[in-house]
Amino acid sequence: MLTDPVADMLTRIRNANMAMHDQAKMPASKLKIELAKLLEAEGYIAGWSEEGAARDHFLTVSLKYDKNRRQVISGLKRISKPGRRVYVDRDTIPKVLGGMGVAVISTSQGLLSGQEARRRGIGGEVLCEVW
Repeated sequence: MLTDPVADMLTRIRNANMAMHDQAKMPASKLKIELAKLLEAEGYIAGWSEEGAARDHFLTVSLKYDKNRRQVISGLKRISKPGRRVYVDRDTIPKVLGGMGVAVISTSQGLLSGQEARRRGIGGEVLCEVW
């Protein structure tokens, strides 16, 4: 059975975040690592690390909370799914919560935030939204 790696990652982060865990551990892939880099750059996670060899390769995402132990990530939503891919051009890149969240776009230049893709003038596949 093939699973959607982005949906798997988002579900693991969402579940760990709701349970107030400090970390979420999952099997690693190039796409998941790039998504973790983007989430860290946007300030939604505290960090990430890879561990293990080729067969047992894991990604650990360190979740971020504010000083009152409230979640920084209040929502994650998978937009493009294996059964229904969602592509946008540079003029129709969605703004999440009026700019308070971030849309993750898979482009020919790699994974970019919606704001960065808009700045570069390129479109792509909308993978998910984070707020």
